Amino acid sequence: MIRVVIDANVFVSAALKPHSKPAKIIDLVKEGKIALVLSQAILEELRKVFRYPKIRKELRLTLSEIAETLAKIAAGAVLTPGNLKIRAVKDDPEDNRYLECAVEGQADYIISGDRHLIKLKFFQEIIIINPAAFLEVIGEKI
Repeated sequence: MIRVVIDANVFVSAALKPHSKPAKIIDLVKEGKIALVLSQAILEELRKVFRYPKIRKELRLTLSEIAETLAKIAAGAVLTPGNLKIRAVKDDPEDNRYLECAVEGQADYIISGDRHLIKLKFFQEIIIINPAAFLEVIGEKI
């Protein structure tokens, strides 16, 4: 099964636009067609981002609904230990959490809209790709 690390920006886009390409990727995870790889650092970023007032207002979610949704996401994911430290993204060091998670979780892809990650294209044989390109690539594999 294809293993993916999904950037917080893709989760947010999926939540805000239920018929978008990011949402299709989240559907593939929910359907068990691809495996989600997560770390505690990524889960913390998701908690933080989904608590932003603007996003909470747009999604009309309570804090308990956010916590419940994130717990469901984590329950179905492969959780990495978070021991690895990588310093490959100099312009935005917090993006290294995605590389660390992908390497520890032996992911095939990092799916992101973040320019700092996208410009890498690859990291240790892990493909870094935007949601639209990922759906094109895996279309024939699933």
